[in-house]
Amino acid sequence: MSISLNPYLIFDGNTKEAVHFYEKALGGKVIGIMTFGDMPADPNHPLTDDMKDRVMHAHLKVGDSDLMFSDTFPGMPYQPGDTVQIAIHPREEARAREIFAALEDGGQVVMSLQKTDWSPMYGIIKDKFGVTFQVNVPMEQPH
Repeated sequence: MSISLNPYLIFDGNTKEAVHFYEKALGGKVIGIMTFGDMPADPNHPLTDDMKDRVMHAHLKVGDSDLMFSDTFPGMPYQPGDTVQIAIHPREEARAREIFAALEDGGQVVMSLQKTDWSPMYGIIKDKFGVTFQVNVPMEQPH
């Protein structure tokens, strides 16, 4: 069974600046930056130009480690101190469900496990200790 963990840093509109700062400070390499505007438009949730520019997901490789980043979605609360989350990447959907259910015991579902444009199964859960986890099954990579 394969699983990996990494820190996921949350910012309030200045993620691009932070990613490039950490890239230089830690000698990392930016793997990718995706903005909310890069996603397909949703007529039920139109985005302003400011929202489109915010980072939905960024990935910085530092040595053998991964740092991931995101801006809050406009209108979501930003709590300094609640800006580091743990991203868990189980390879199997069954294992993702087990982990999510275990963390849900005494915790609170922020976003139910669901299919997204980047993952067959993704969800966010805050455990009973107040630690937020993102459970993300990676897309299968073409061979």
